[in-house]
Amino acid sequence: MHFGLTEEQQLLQETVRGFASGECPPARLRELFDTGEGHDPALWKGLAEMGLTGLLLPEAHGGAGLGLLEQALVMEELGAAALPSPLLGHTLAGLAIALGGSDAQRARWLPALATGEKIAGIAVAEAEGWDPETWALRLEGGRLEGRKRFVPHARHADLLVAGVAGGGLAVVESGAAGLGVEDTPGVDLAHPLAELQFAGAAAEALAGDAGAAQRVRDAALVLLAADAFGAAWRLVSMTVDYAKQREQFGQPIAQFQAVKHELADMATAVEPSRALIWYAAHAFDALPDEAPRAAAVAKAHVCARACEVGRSAVELHGGIGFTWECDVQIWLKRALFDRAFFGTPEHQHARIAALADW
Repeated sequence: MHFGLTEEQQLLQETVRGFASGECPPARLRELFDTGEGHDPALWKGLAEMGLTGLLLPEAHGGAGLGLLEQALVMEELGAAALPSPLLGHTLAGLAIALGGSDAQRARWLPALATGEKIAGIAVAEAEGWDPETWALRLEGGRLEGRKRFVPHARHADLLVAGVAGGGLAVVESGAAGLGVEDTPGVDLAHPLAELQFAGAAAEALAGDAGAAQRVRDAALVLLAADAFGAAWRLVSMTVDYAKQREQFGQPIAQFQAVKHELADMATAVEPSRALIWYAAHAFDALPDEAPRAAAVAKAHVCARACEVGRSAVELHGGIGFTWECDVQIWLKRALFDRAFFGTPEHQHARIAALADW
């Protein structure tokens, strides 16, 4: 059994890494982050041209037909680059339609999503939580009534997939009458958030697989873990480079034993968690009975470790680590977003226990 990546998967990561470093260098990243837009049409066009906007979508509808592991590898690189993009919500919305839509619905929406011509978003969080079992948004007579919270990139989306009461999914197009969008402050400026108010907005229920919402949740947890993993490794790399350059008492602080130990702790907190992401993605594609628990484990563990690494990075950057001017904040906030979105580690621990029938 082969436990590594194939040459094609390695090439995929290298291609995304090269694109991110070439098209969004530090100066451009800082500019985008400071504006809080979370989206650059030129970057989106580049992601679409590489086929990343349709990586999980069926080939019959213009997608690449690849698995969740490939998508997770892409998210790892986007997390490492802190690339501002609506790709996470777009990917989950496209997956929802691919899994839960009828043949007609897939034919209607997926081709434009696969090419990136249209941007999709996902709306799941409510006052009671993130999970399909808690959704209360009502879909009656083709109209939506209720609210959704913490919807990323809502203002950039051409259509939104919303979770509805009973664990179902529905598609609503942006600009629909009765759909209100109110910006919500968030910690990560690369992921602008909004609260949605549905007051009779026209929507279409996805008429396919009734279990699509649970599958989309599992995929979201894996992709968020991968994104956090990439952010964590970037924080480790940045902190090592800084420790080699920053001098105290006439020598780089990387020479101090206490600093060496903390850097080693950061690296060893991150690297072993890679296996959790790979296994959870494999389970999603090939072991559906194990997928919910594996996804929750990956999300809980990786996101918690990423935030711990972020705090250590701030400390080791000393007096500049907590400032707006220090780029450490960009990746720390990325990790904090990944930790909270679709449920915190504590929430995932409770789900893990429930799934094990403890």
